[in-house]
Amino acid sequence: MKAFVVDKYNKKGTLRLAEMPEPEVRDNDVLVEVHAAAVNLLDSKIRTGEFKLILPYRRPFILGHDVAGTVVRVGPKVRKFKVGDNVYARPRDGRIGTFAEFIAMDEADVALKPENLTMEEAASIPLVGLTAWQALVERANLKKGQKVFIQAGSGGVGTFAIQLAKHLGATVATTASAASTALVKGLGADVVVDYRKDDFEKVLSGYDAVLNSQDAKTLEKSLNVLKPGGKLISISGPPDPEFGRKQGLNLILRMVLRLLSRSVRAKARRLGVTFSFLFMWAQGDQLSKIAALIESGAIRPVVDRVFPFEATNEALAYVETGRAKGKVVIKIR
Repeated sequence: MKAFVVDKYNKKGTLRLAEMPEPEVRDNDVLVEVHAAAVNLLDSKIRTGEFKLILPYRRPFILGHDVAGTVVRVGPKVRKFKVGDNVYARPRDGRIGTFAEFIAMDEADVALKPENLTMEEAASIPLVGLTAWQALVERANLKKGQKVFIQAGSGGVGTFAIQLAKHLGATVATTASAASTALVKGLGADVVVDYRKDDFEKVLSGYDAVLNSQDAKTLEKSLNVLKPGGKLISISGPPDPEFGRKQGLNLILRMVLRLLSRSVRAKARRLGVTFSFLFMWAQGDQLSKIAALIESGAIRPVVDRVFPFEATNEALAYVETGRAKGKVVIKIR
C-alpha cells in the first residue's frame, strides 16, 4: 500500500511516499480502508523528533493521527464493528499511521462515523474532538453558567472546543485575529480578544477554566485570569509529573518533567488554582458521544482546506504556518 513515512527526524525534512506492507490485523483490530486523514501540529512535532523520548517510534514509520474510512476486515474477537461500517478514529499512540491507504486499529479506539458528515469532515474531528472533550468535560468538569477561556479560537482545537463549551452551557472567551472574529463568534464565542491589539490578561478575570494551547509566556499569564479554585489545562506543555507516571516513563525522564513544570505548578499553588498537562488519548466511546452531538447539530466541523493524498507534504507545511482556520484534511480515496 502507499503511505507517507518518516525516515529520520528532521526539522526541515519531508515525508517520503513509500510502498509499505498492509498492516497486520490483530484479534481485536479492525482494518480500515482510509478515505481521508487530517493533519495536526502533533504530526509535525513527531516528524521533527520533539516527542521521540516519550513516543519512541521505530523508523521508518507512517505518520498521521486522524482517520475516516470503511472497515474491510475484522479480527476474530471484534464485536462492535463489521465489514462495510463507515468509521472514524484517532488511533492510539504506538499504532498511528493514517497517512496511508489502510490502517489497523484496536476496536476500542474506533467509532461509527457521524452520518451527516462526509469522510473528509469526519476525518477532521477525532484528535481535536477528543482533546476538547477530555479537557472540558473530564478535566475541567465544565458546567452550565461557568466561564471558560479557550485560546486560539480559530484553530483546530479552538473551533471544536468553543462549540462544545457552548453546548455545556458555559460562557466562552477566546483569542483571535480581527479576520477570524466572525468565525469564532459564529461558533458561539461570547468574548473575543484581538490578540494583535489587546492583552487578554488585562481583559479577562474570574474564569473557572482555561484551555491553554500556546507558549510558556501565555501559559503564565493564563493563570492570572482564573478565579480561586479554577483549573488551567494545557495541551502545549509543559508535561507534569502525573503525565510521566501515566506514560510509564523512567525515573530520569519523570524528574526532567517535574523540573520543566515546577515553575508553573508553584505559581498555580500560590494563586489557589490547579495546573495540569493533557496529552489526549484514543477513546472510541468518547468519539461515539461526540458523533451524537454532531448528528444533533450541536457541533459542526470546520475544515479549512482539503489536499489530495500526493500533496501530503504540502498539507503538513500549510498546517505549520499556523494560518489554518479549523482543520486541514487529506483526501486519500
